Amino acid sequence: MEEQEEILSSNFHSSPDEGQYENVLRPKNLKEYIGQEKVKDSLSVFVRAAKIRCEPMEHVLIYGPPGLGKTTLAHVISNEMQANIKVTSGPAIERAGDLISILTGLSDSDILFIDEIHRLNKIIEEVLYPAMEDYAVDIVIGKGPSAKSLRIDLPKFTLIGATTRISDISSPMRDRFGIMHSLDFYSDKEMEKILSRSATIINLKIDNESVSILAKRSRRTPRIANRLLKRVGDFALVYNEGQVTKEVTEDSLQRIGIDEKGLDDSDRRYIETLLDKFEGGPVGVETISASSGIERNTIEEVIEPYLLQMGLIKRTPKGRVASLRLFELYGLANSQNKSRGEEG
Repeated sequence: MEEQEEILSSNFHSSPDEGQYENVLRPKNLKEYIGQEKVKDSLSVFVRAAKIRCEPMEHVLIYGPPGLGKTTLAHVISNEMQANIKVTSGPAIERAGDLISILTGLSDSDILFIDEIHRLNKIIEEVLYPAMEDYAVDIVIGKGPSAKSLRIDLPKFTLIGATTRISDISSPMRDRFGIMHSLDFYSDKEMEKILSRSATIINLKIDNESVSILAKRSRRTPRIANRLLKRVGDFALVYNEGQVTKEVTEDSLQRIGIDEKGLDDSDRRYIETLLDKFEGGPVGVETISASSGIERNTIEEVIEPYLLQMGLIKRTPKGRVASLRLFELYGLANSQNKSRGEEG
């Protein structure tokens, strides 16, 4: 169902209110930020060093699956550096002039955050190169033999880029980031801390058992956890005077189609396609997309990262393969899968 896919799609914002809800729950500094301990330890050093030198931080690239906190981390860095942050995205910057306008509007020590930076086109990337290295941009005035190149100096700023597809960023672009960090999926304990913190902020009455259930079904992703918390809170408000109990939580999750492993209808459709139509694989992602009716981007960016993390599928040179664990989970036996499951 569409509602189920929306809730577990980490890229989805159902309304302006949904985005505002997420902004309220975002931590403001590294101390409030739960999880990603190695990343936080490194960033705390880089922030302090930049402050001691009275300089902006080096450019930062943050990558990982959707919903793990890349945008939140950019705002945290901004707060820690006591710097203004301007936010845009790769798809929003359509022309070189758009980027030049943004860059010339920055002030000293400002932070420019570009989400989905892998979607910048090559021409715009080339404008960024001198901006990142020399704090300057080159513009061409006029055409033909009379054209002149003019260099405009920029204030010293920090570029923070976020991407779900690090491999789609060109090497010249990656090399210009001094700091690169990968965000990993969260542990169940970290998810419980995030949910408890969020519940406190929105004044939601919830017991520890419900927090534990939500943590296990949130795909180890804070954005999804907070979204499920809100949905369960809605059910509790209507059916249990706002009190979230184990019974309310389990009933709510069942009604919106999320099972004990945090899988929704899209995940199950993917798995059933892999197991039933292709006997566990190997099978290419395009074939799975065509057979299941799920968009390739959704498969690669939302469904597969979690299934890989759970050890339910494998990506091999020949295609996607169901793991032995997935066959056992669905009560199926397939001797051929033993050899296929070990490839790649």
